[in-house]
Amino acid sequence: MVFPVAMSEDTEEHLRRLTHDWQMIADLAFSDLVLWAPASQPGSNDTTGFIAVAQARPFTAQTTLHRDVVGSSPRVGLKPLVQQAWMTGQTVNPNDVPNPGSSLGVAVWPVLRGGHPIAVVTVHQNLTTQRVPSRLEAIYRLSADDVLRMIAQGTWPEPDAHSPTVVWDNPRVGDGMIRMDAHGLVTFASPNAISALRKLGISEQLEGRQLSRLALDYMDQRRPVDENLPAVLFGRSAGRASIDLRTVSLSLRSVPLRRDGERFGALVLLREVTEIRRRDLKLMGKDATIREVHHRVKNNLQTVGSLLRMQSRRMSSPEARRGLEQAMQRVDTIALVHETMSFTTEDDLDMDGLLSRQFTLAVEVASAAPNVRARMHGSFGTLPGSMATPLALVINELATNAVEHGTKAGGGVVELEASRRTDDDGEWLSIIMRDEGPTDQADMVPVKPSGAGGLGLQIVTTLVESDLGGRIEWHPRSEAGDQLPGTEVRITVPLHDR
Repeated sequence: MVFPVAMSEDTEEHLRRLTHDWQMIADLAFSDLVLWAPASQPGSNDTTGFIAVAQARPFTAQTTLHRDVVGSSPRVGLKPLVQQAWMTGQTVNPNDVPNPGSSLGVAVWPVLRGGHPIAVVTVHQNLTTQRVPSRLEAIYRLSADDVLRMIAQGTWPEPDAHSPTVVWDNPRVGDGMIRMDAHGLVTFASPNAISALRKLGISEQLEGRQLSRLALDYMDQRRPVDENLPAVLFGRSAGRASIDLRTVSLSLRSVPLRRDGERFGALVLLREVTEIRRRDLKLMGKDATIREVHHRVKNNLQTVGSLLRMQSRRMSSPEARRGLEQAMQRVDTIALVHETMSFTTEDDLDMDGLLSRQFTLAVEVASAAPNVRARMHGSFGTLPGSMATPLALVINELATNAVEHGTKAGGGVVELEASRRTDDDGEWLSIIMRDEGPTDQADMVPVKPSGAGGLGLQIVTTLVESDLGGRIEWHPRSEAGDQLPGTEVRITVPLHDR
């Protein structure tokens, strides 16, 4: 939601909470809603301009606004009503307008905050379907007016109302609605609400009964109860809760109704979410299984590493022992990736912590001198999990190679630099590994041919070109145009195809 003029953080947050929850009002009123924000700062000479910043259509009736009005100004017949509600802070009904034909079916409600208007809500009712309303329709519209009146008094939505980001189980009006008085006694229950409660085993007459006592009597006292449930069932405070009974799950939401600061009733919306919860539990089980698989793979790889370590100790040949130690280090690298992935269920991983740890360990393990230091600059950022293993192996091999061939006997520095850039061809990840060792200019080529060098460099080249789809180059180390002792390995990996 974009506002035409700057507002205070508190004002913007109040309007965002309003539009987050106002689908309930549209459904209760069988009407479209539009939120109008001033196009000029309060107190300026121009107080006549308004821009539509949000719009809601009802699920319970046909829309009257087939065109999206967000970003537009109010039409000629509506503009004076919006101005009147803004200037007076009072509701403007169609019957109050001298020429009702120009705006028939539109009610205008000011949105107050701290006693001052901050926006205006217009309620557009479809008059082509007007008929004698049923009891359900009459109570729905009465409830919509009660909530709109709280908006005009600045008491809804409540600041402490729980508005989660994920609202997949958030009840809507059509799922079931119960209206209660100040004592928690049911005055009306929609047919869907009655059906939902009957699935819990509650078959008694609801009207005239206290919903909280009725529902809690059916609860299994041996099972834990949602701590918010009593307050939600009584309508004492705004909030959400759930009931799980006889393999049936209900999601509930309470909306206290207040007039002049006093609570006179409440609305409770409820929805059966049994199948949704069952699917959610299955997904949670799959996530747990995936984490357990990563954990077991990590343990198995550590066992393999331990076996290689034991075997290397029995080798008399230094070359064979070194080969087993390198294999062991590669196995440990893959184990570290699986250990990291066992703590998350996300497809993308924050690579900085993983690769920084791997780089530092690789330098420490490969270094025989105590003064070899590892330095890391920049950030890898968040990358797909499929890149974790090849990247970690590449960093391990390059760091090991840099320590063995690019540091002096007394120590040195191995640097790793990571950055991301975007150009016309997409987004790219750039990795540079620098060492301080001597450079043989005769052997230095801009692009190292595939298969050149030892096994470690062959592994790096294969992983970069095949697994990551990138490019790897070797260059003499330089800084500010001056050539320095050492080598730079530059890797460029495309991210736009992932």
